Amino acid sequence: MDDTARTVQQLAEAVRAEVGKAVVGQAHVVDSMLVGLITGGHILLEGVPGTAKTLAARSLAFALDASFKRIQFSPDMMPSDVVGTNVYDAASGSFHLRPGPVFANLVLADEINRTPPKTQAALLEAMQERQVTIDGVTHPLPVPFMVVATQNPVEYEGTYPLPEAQLDRFQQKVVVDYPSEAEETEVVRRHVGGMAMADLGELGLVRAASAADLSAAAAALPGVVVDDGVVAYVTGVVRATREHGSVMLGASPRAAVSLLVAAKGHALLRGRAFVTPDDVKAMATPCLRHRIVLRPEVEIEGVPAEAVVRDVFDRVPVPR
Repeated sequence: MDDTARTVQQLAEAVRAEVGKAVVGQAHVVDSMLVGLITGGHILLEGVPGTAKTLAARSLAFALDASFKRIQFSPDMMPSDVVGTNVYDAASGSFHLRPGPVFANLVLADEINRTPPKTQAALLEAMQERQVTIDGVTHPLPVPFMVVATQNPVEYEGTYPLPEAQLDRFQQKVVVDYPSEAEETEVVRRHVGGMAMADLGELGLVRAASAADLSAAAAALPGVVVDDGVVAYVTGVVRATREHGSVMLGASPRAAVSLLVAAKGHALLRGRAFVTPDDVKAMATPCLRHRIVLRPEVEIEGVPAEAVVRDVFDRVPVPR
């Protein structure tokens, strides 16, 4: 198992290196998507436009030799625009499936909160079941399958915010911040020479892995050892969110399972076949921030959910 973990670590390092040829910084975004891919989770990216969310997803799919589709959500979009529809073929006198963009290994759901709830639900059903049903016929989705959704944190006019039950379907919510000054300077410097962002091949990216490599990494996940003390640590952290004075609705048991699985993926990507409390800490904020509903008076004061998560970790004893 240790050899397998080291192989997964080398795979992750190779993929990060390739994505880094196109994306400057945002390492935590790439790591979160890698964790999602090998653990079967989906990612919600929240950040202002122009912070490389789309580019990071495209580059990751390219480096993994995975199929990639982008859905630009809008208020007039219908569920069939996402999952596809049956089309009549006059020549054969029968219907055949015209698959929608959801039939891809990595689906970028751009500005998911700009489409009505009915269309959001069509995508979220695919996320949960890994299949879509069209006219009574079930169609499996490709393996691996991951949705990377994006939303703008500051522009709410004309949007349909995801309800808590739908947010809970995302393994992680990752905040994409502005790059550091040095990183932003490097971004601008790369464009001095006419960097072509549309063609990743021209940027020097190569295929660093395959679907088979991802399947092998996912198959290694059940073998990652989790000590009983770490299991109790995860449970204690999640239960503590429900008892926190600033929280109106804490994280659910599903959140605890999601955090544990993500921690296993985090450990595996670092070449370890066992989970430590540091793996839990590393994945806690992205796994819990969108599953906590703060009290209205706390929100008015501008206290973020991340602050509550940090406070919870200060209170829950770390297992030795």
